[in-house]
Amino acid sequence: MADLLFSPKFVGPGRLEHRVVMAPLTRMRSSAGNLPNDLMLEYYIQRATPGGLLISEASPVALTGYGFERAAGIYDDAQILGWKRITDAVHAKGGRMMLQLWHVGRQSARVLQPDGAAPLAPSAIRSEGTAWTLNGTVPYDMPRALELDEIPGLIDAYRQAASRALKAGFDGVEIHGANGYLPDQFLQDGTNRRTDAYGGPVENRARFLLEVTQAAIDVWGSERVGVRLTPSGSYGSMSDSNRHATFSYVAQKLEAMGVTYLHIVQPRIGVDAEPDPVDVSVLRPLFSRTIIAAGGFTRESAEKMLESGDADLIAFGRSFIANPDLVMRLRNSLPLNPYDRSTFYGGDARGYTDYPFYAATKGEATTAFSTL
Repeated sequence: MADLLFSPKFVGPGRLEHRVVMAPLTRMRSSAGNLPNDLMLEYYIQRATPGGLLISEASPVALTGYGFERAAGIYDDAQILGWKRITDAVHAKGGRMMLQLWHVGRQSARVLQPDGAAPLAPSAIRSEGTAWTLNGTVPYDMPRALELDEIPGLIDAYRQAASRALKAGFDGVEIHGANGYLPDQFLQDGTNRRTDAYGGPVENRARFLLEVTQAAIDVWGSERVGVRLTPSGSYGSMSDSNRHATFSYVAQKLEAMGVTYLHIVQPRIGVDAEPDPVDVSVLRPLFSRTIIAAGGFTRESAEKMLESGDADLIAFGRSFIANPDLVMRLRNSLPLNPYDRSTFYGGDARGYTDYPFYAATKGEATTAFSTL
């Protein structure tokens, strides 16, 4: 095995010592006011490694951006301090951390919206699925189409959130343009039926995503801004009449803008029904900087992806939930803890900070902290 997974890689202005990235993972463990707290601090400390990259859980840029109750926010200055404690701790372990900026758009319910209003979307098209609350799931409600004069305010919400992330000590921000959330809803023609400057041809439909990305670049510079996309994803009732053309256009525009990475969720058999997927092999020739691939990777499949040259880093999600010492386990080809799906969203320390570490010398699990 080539062991590329544990070779260094420069991303933007910084060097990573390995290529195992912690994917953004919604966990809904914040305190009242959507404030990052001590439990979240412990969770991220456990998973930070020297020279490793963590991408934070998706953080809403506005109260209207919630589809998961108690996701830690970045829409209010009161949230900066809690995030700053986390980034300081990650940096103390030698790690780096990006904050993912999020607005769910139509994937929400009135119970989660300010004053019980309808969720926001590019067009009034309802999505199948459910929003997550602390009392259980509720069906998505019919959204209302954003008025043209409301869009600049949303773009500014991303800009202000990016500015707060800078004050909170992050190493950059990632635009959540994936999984059928608001930028993706504007981008794909199955959810965008507008006839104004934000609808119609791909140049118009991509405008919202690109303007949001530019707002983040205005704060951070292009070398500290990444973008996550799901070119073959069907989650959130997403569809497009020509995904190859749509996402190729976006990749080319983001290349020209100089963003530091594309974070691509690969199609998974049995989950995404796209017969001709737009995966990293399609986008690699269009984007010259770092590509992160995500999507159910194992140690072996991650190495094969890196060997192909289609991706430079590999993001792990569920494996990182259940294995706080995932980097060490992958490096040493050790067995992984199984994850408990019932504890993914909301709750307390169970299924969050209580997964055991591996004591390599004894071949047994331990709750003691482990490092590389």
